[in-house]
Amino acid sequence: MATLHYIYDPLCGWCYAAAPLVAAAQQHMHVVAHGGGMMAYDNRKAVTASLRNYVIPHDQRIAQLTGQPFGHDYYEGLLRDHDAVFDSEPPITAILAAEKLANKGLDLLSLIQKAHYVEGQRIAELSVLSKLATQIGLARDIFEDEYQNQAGAKTRAHILESRQLLQHSGGQGFPTFILERDGLFERINHAQYYGNLEEWRKRLATLQPNSSQTNELVNVCGIDGCVN
Repeated sequence: MATLHYIYDPLCGWCYAAAPLVAAAQQHMHVVAHGGGMMAYDNRKAVTASLRNYVIPHDQRIAQLTGQPFGHDYYEGLLRDHDAVFDSEPPITAILAAEKLANKGLDLLSLIQKAHYVEGQRIAELSVLSKLATQIGLARDIFEDEYQNQAGAKTRAHILESRQLLQHSGGQGFPTFILERDGLFERINHAQYYGNLEEWRKRLATLQPNSSQTNELVNVCGIDGCVN
């Protein structure tokens, strides 16, 4: 059985663009999520006017290319909330906890992306993450206990392993898709399928190791931020 390794970041706009591709892939094969920590640790970002001006053109391009929605509460709420911080570590920890408890890491990621880009919520805060976890059927207290178990060293180790996988695959940013089958690993060029879900489904049905690759740095977020 094939496994699709998905290297992502919860604050990567192009990963949000790829959310429909991930959902479609889950219908064809096992998908394993690897959080890359694009805005974790020293690269955490306070919301400022400069950050807002930087991300909006990327978001608008994503919306135009893929049809993914960006909400008023994101543009005019979160991106103007100068008390908010963009930090990838807490949502990655939450996704690890959801995966550990119920194999629902990707389900939680989808809700986290919607909470951020549509609803303008602060996804670096445990209270927000816990509420989202209850929406996928996890008891709040059990989720928060597992969140604390995954926080710190385990999340750091996961992010390090994700970045090592990204480097070894030749991927240049988030998202990166890697097909594993029969012990072979192959990086899949997904960029042409943004906003083209039907063709992506056809591609998934025919994926084989040694498929075509690309080294172009296009329509991805780099390990320290998005590129256009």
